[in-house]
Amino acid sequence: MIKTRMIEGIDAVIFDMDGTLIDSMWIWPSIDEVYLKKYNLVEPENFHEDIEGMSYTEVSRYFLEAFPTLTCTQQEIMDEWTEMARERYMTKAPFKEGVREFILEMRRQGKKIGIATSNGRTLTEDTLLALHATELFDVIKTACEVGKGKPAPDVYLAAAEEMDVEPGRCLVFEDVPMGILAGKNAGMKVCAVDDEFSRYQEEKKRSLADYYIYSYEDIKNETYEVL
Repeated sequence: MIKTRMIEGIDAVIFDMDGTLIDSMWIWPSIDEVYLKKYNLVEPENFHEDIEGMSYTEVSRYFLEAFPTLTCTQQEIMDEWTEMARERYMTKAPFKEGVREFILEMRRQGKKIGIATSNGRTLTEDTLLALHATELFDVIKTACEVGKGKPAPDVYLAAAEEMDVEPGRCLVFEDVPMGILAGKNAGMKVCAVDDEFSRYQEEKKRSLADYYIYSYEDIKNETYEVL
């Protein structure tokens, strides 16, 4: 049984999805490249930093504002992204190392488990089905559904409210600075998760989070860092 300071006083664990729960952040740069080329668009400076934490809806709005030659609707943009990403999510986006075992242990200890993601609901639910993991989660909330992406706390607060858990008794796992800020802005403890996509932001992640892990095995082994 995992007994460690990180989960003392915690009644719910809430995961961001991409780069935190599953290894999927690598998918999006290739989709962006194909999409931009298809519509003859030039990637803006600081593109990925600008959209970090935005909801699916907010990113589609960003595209329409940044690329006035696009004649698609927001929904058409989101539908096309989902279609482009779906096969890779279904077949090439595994759980991060040790996370399934960690979730099962937290459930054995009676803690509620949630997802608070900037991704769309369709990709989120389809990915969990592909991983045979739908039943592991008590609640799924997307930033599109609450109207504001990260670093706004809304998606985390909505997940906590649905689970009937006070924000201060929630532990968040996040892989990027805007997500970490969302958890902290919600009044929750946050553990930063190492991911290749955001490794260049490691110093910033450490400055914002309460804990840092390279793998969920670090929690079981008590080799996680207290920041």
